[in-house]
Amino acid sequence: MRHHKLLRLLSAGAAALALTGTLAACGSPSSGGTAGSDGKVYYLNFKPEVADAWKNLATEYTNETGVAVSVQTAASGTYETTLKSEMAKSEAPTLFQVNGPVGLATWKDYAADLSDTAIYKNLTDQNVALKSDDGSQALAVPFAMETYGIIYNKALLQKYLALPGAAVTSIDQIDNLATLQKVAEGIQADKSKLGVEGAFTSAGFDSSSDWRFHTHLANVPLYYEYKADNITGQPESIKGTYLDGYKKIFDLYLQNSTTKPSLLSSKTIEDANSEFALGKAVFYQNGTWAYNDIKGKKVADADMGMLPIYIGAEGEENQGLCTGSENYWVINSNASEADQAATKAFLEWVITSDKGREALSNTMGFVTPFSTFGDYTSTNPLVLADAAYQKAGKTPVSWNFTTMPSQNWKTTLGQALLQYAQGTSDWDGVKKAFVDNWAVEYKLVHS
Repeated sequence: MRHHKLLRLLSAGAAALALTGTLAACGSPSSGGTAGSDGKVYYLNFKPEVADAWKNLATEYTNETGVAVSVQTAASGTYETTLKSEMAKSEAPTLFQVNGPVGLATWKDYAADLSDTAIYKNLTDQNVALKSDDGSQALAVPFAMETYGIIYNKALLQKYLALPGAAVTSIDQIDNLATLQKVAEGIQADKSKLGVEGAFTSAGFDSSSDWRFHTHLANVPLYYEYKADNITGQPESIKGTYLDGYKKIFDLYLQNSTTKPSLLSSKTIEDANSEFALGKAVFYQNGTWAYNDIKGKKVADADMGMLPIYIGAEGEENQGLCTGSENYWVINSNASEADQAATKAFLEWVITSDKGREALSNTMGFVTPFSTFGDYTSTNPLVLADAAYQKAGKTPVSWNFTTMPSQNWKTTLGQALLQYAQGTSDWDGVKKAFVDNWAVEYKLVHS
């Protein structure tokens, strides 16, 4: 039966692998190993930016316990196809990730009950775990709560504020789309004086970068529509009520950038990271996870801030950053009992040991949902920016993109956005990809 399930999964896309990363040193299991003499761990990691950190952590655990821990990391944008391929192998991952309820629906037949594990028992709020349909089992546990918005360079923004005719006198005044537009256009007009190449980094549509727009940016109009219509689950269809705002913020990125729209198809996340880290752009839409890629260059930690993504919605001056999780651990129920036990023990060590907690909170920069972390708070300046918004009483924007009907919906939207950016199609193509294709993909997935 497992073979037939995997054949159906593999038919959804090519299983070409693009793995970066890492095999921890595999010593012989010690007699005192917490996972038993024959248990081992294979983690398929979703996040390339923390691949080295997971490699190091796996090595530390192996050195302490003798338990073999291997970590492989799927290249950006390839996780689902990589997971499908790896799960078809005899040595399948014992630990993998899903991005939320929709992702879990695909893999629920491979999800072990985590109710008796340390990672579930130590959740500050157990309601954040993803449960079985009847609520009796915890099938996926989040390990990181993350935040995204518009990262900005405080020093460059202050330099702009000092120019004659600056649109605002304080960064705090940028609390809506109209003001952000005036500031961005002012920076673009005076980019030579400021020593930058554009207000915004390149809106790249290489697969390493396009998710920032077809998923993360698309979440904001979706959030406001769900809020207005009291939608709490995954709807069969959507109206696209706030797509005009989606267009306005996307246009702002395109027209006030380091890069001509005609060149965006090949621009990567590495390009955007570099543009911001080297002070070539003031603004960069990304999240707390980007810190590891931009730190230690020309922008000091003290000069990194984050603004909400504004789309001109009513009341957005009270809006905070986009906060949520698409980082859920799942233990493979088809793994041997010894390997499942080893994987549970490894995760317990990750969230209770000094080395594990230090790695998650500081090296990886995560805000974790576990009660075991105590004083292990992140020093990531982008995480601290989110904390400041919450302390000020701003309302976080929830992560509703986990309800998007399929990866194909995102891909189609991304293609429409790129065609619009390059001038080969109009905004109606984006509307059709956003609204009409939602209903189509929902039916396909649920048929």
